[in-house]
Amino acid sequence: MPSKFALELRRQVGQLLIHGFDGTELTARLRSMLGTISPGGIILFKRNLVEAAQVHDLLHAAERCAGTPMFLCADVEGGSVDRLRDVIAPIPSVAEVAASDSTRLFRKHGRLIGDEMRALGFNTGFAPCLDLRFEASKNVLGSRTASDNPKQTIRFARDFLRGLHDAEVLGCGKHFPGLGEASLDSHDGLPVVEKSWKGMWNEDLLPYRELHKSFPFIMVAHVAYPGVTRDKAPASLSKKWISDILRKKIGYRGLVLSDDLDMGGVLAAASIEDAAIQTLLAGSEMMLVCQKEESVWRAYETLYKRAEVDRKFARLVAERAARVLAYKNKSRELKLRPAPRPTQKTVDKLRCRVWEFTEEVRMTAMASAPEASL
Repeated sequence: MPSKFALELRRQVGQLLIHGFDGTELTARLRSMLGTISPGGIILFKRNLVEAAQVHDLLHAAERCAGTPMFLCADVEGGSVDRLRDVIAPIPSVAEVAASDSTRLFRKHGRLIGDEMRALGFNTGFAPCLDLRFEASKNVLGSRTASDNPKQTIRFARDFLRGLHDAEVLGCGKHFPGLGEASLDSHDGLPVVEKSWKGMWNEDLLPYRELHKSFPFIMVAHVAYPGVTRDKAPASLSKKWISDILRKKIGYRGLVLSDDLDMGGVLAAASIEDAAIQTLLAGSEMMLVCQKEESVWRAYETLYKRAEVDRKFARLVAERAARVLAYKNKSRELKLRPAPRPTQKTVDKLRCRVWEFTEEVRMTAMASAPEASL
């Protein structure tokens, strides 16, 4: 029979993971996975979504199986990154809403996305993007960014977050320290950006400096800035970026989350096992492992086995797990009673609101365009 220490350590390790999985229902395999790992959270993708009631049932069955409140997550930014587009309706992108130049619509964008997520059972949305809309990254990030001006990006993100908060959904600033100058997609490989510390501090980092008290989560990217760190380590594995800059210099006190450790950007620098350990040593509380269930198990078992034999690492795991649990305990969004199972009427109302919002964004953007005043 496992010792009490082993059981406690396994639960602590589980709290450090937000993971994905295959399938659209709670199979015996998934029950076993959730019951064993008891993860800090789960994240759903298109492969998990069929229709609204099914999503709601899957999320809450998974949480019951895990036996602990979880961050129930999805990427819903609008535009090209909108996991709910086929379940409800496609919602306008960040770039489209930002073009309206309306703080009212920025907030409405966040509120509508939050209402969609809350209705389906989610409590955490990985948005907004704080990356700047520089030429280098336009082919990669597309319509996911608001502006090349950090002050305008701050303006959008602040009101978008207020909208999420109104809907009682947690938000996440991403992708720290910034992908605006990255011409390579970090899903495929590790972007290496030659930019000075001064340039980063005044541009890419300004949104984090201004909004660091507003974010429950900040997600750290797989991108290297050798001009800042003097090496090509991804920021997601970098103590300088996470502990020294984000924590100490910027003063962030929320939860730090690595981007998906199944992505090519980090796997170009480390194995999944090494990446899981390194991101914790660098200062992260949590890590995403989204694509392969095998990778989830590899990360989980690596952390557990390291903590079993390394007391210092075990203390680090316990400390980070305690921070995650403390945040959960104080989070109103996680304490809320689940929304009722969505009916077709609920979905139809949300779909109608999305369509109306889409038209409002289009008309406002047209009215505020420079040529409209000619």
